[in-house]
Amino acid sequence: MMPQTTPRVCRDCDGFATVTITTGLPAVDGTRDTVRVNCPTCRGLGHTVPALRTARAVRGAA
Repeated sequence: MMPQTTPRVCRDCDGFATVTITTGLPAVDGTRDTVRVNCPTCRGLGHTVPALRTARAVRGAA
């Protein structure tokens, strides 16, 4: 049986994967335009899957 990997909280966004940023200037109707931005590391999921362990290189091997 293969070991299960559990998702971990993204270290870059700390679980807050998507943020909304205001553009600053109000529109004609008084509202503000917003832009949604996703974390590039977890692609907006808020968690990452740990990397699989790889075999270590043997010392002295060429």
